Amino acid sequence: MQNQQSSSTPKEKKLLEQVSDAIRAKHYSYRTEKTYLDWIRRFIIFHNKRHPREMGVPEVQEFIIHLATKGNVAASTQNQALSAVTFLYRHVLQQELQFPTDTIRPGRSKPLPVVLTAQEARAVINNMNGAPKLMAKILYGSGLRLMECLRLRVKDIDFGNHQIVIREGKGEKDRFSILPDSIMDELQAHLIVVKAIHEKDLKEGFGETSLPYALAQKYKSASKEWIWQYIFPASARSIDPISKKVKRHHLDPGVLQKAIRKAAQLAKIQKPVSPHVFRHSFATHLLQSGYDIRTVQELLGHKDVKTTMIYTHVLQRGGLAVKSPLDA
Repeated sequence: MQNQQSSSTPKEKKLLEQVSDAIRAKHYSYRTEKTYLDWIRRFIIFHNKRHPREMGVPEVQEFIIHLATKGNVAASTQNQALSAVTFLYRHVLQQELQFPTDTIRPGRSKPLPVVLTAQEARAVINNMNGAPKLMAKILYGSGLRLMECLRLRVKDIDFGNHQIVIREGKGEKDRFSILPDSIMDELQAHLIVVKAIHEKDLKEGFGETSLPYALAQKYKSASKEWIWQYIFPASARSIDPISKKVKRHHLDPGVLQKAIRKAAQLAKIQKPVSPHVFRHSFATHLLQSGYDIRTVQELLGHKDVKTTMIYTHVLQRGGLAVKSPLDA
């Protein structure tokens, strides 16, 4: 009897499996899950595979300092690694690490954002084609982040009210932004093509997409409904890493990143151009047009207006419209 009881006792999950469960319980994205698991794995390997329960603040500090001195990583990367390891201790091992004040978390420099002129932004977009071109128009015309654009679903476009609903953006908050009039017809035509892809998937016995949180369990058929499909789907179906089902995910971010870099080169733009540059340009050009900074803050989804204030420093004549004495 004792042997039967011991054999039926549930086996405790491995540490990284526990981390995955904790991350999913917090509703973090799959990208964040992969990143955190990678940093935690590297932390454990760095300390010769010692169990984190046997370690604490000194070992965490040693790892973070190693990243800076030997790995030459940026401050943002150090912070990401620290956040991952702190998550492990706080939410899995139930230990609160007490770091000495100002000795562990590296400070971030705050460089001014790269901003394109309206002519430069259009030049880059005009050198693009297909879905990446439409996505670039949304980044510049609506101020979305790269992943916010890629995660747009059919239901998030409100053609009647000329707006886009950004679900669970940074900070897991919903917000509205502008749907540019100039892309309405193009976007509707694009959706006709995407719907045809979805209908083909359904006929072939597929047609599912990933749903946020526990909606897949609550609404069994929702994952195959048209309104839940990604607006910019991947070119091929793939196995979902969580459910292990064959689904059609959204387009890989690298597709848009490469397309924008290539277009910037063709347009001969002498600035480092990435998808996020269009968001910077969106904010700056709205302020140049006289829109209130609070309005811009809401459209961008910034928690603090101080974050939005950085764009006043890159306006054509600065935040106070100061004229150079040389031009007087």
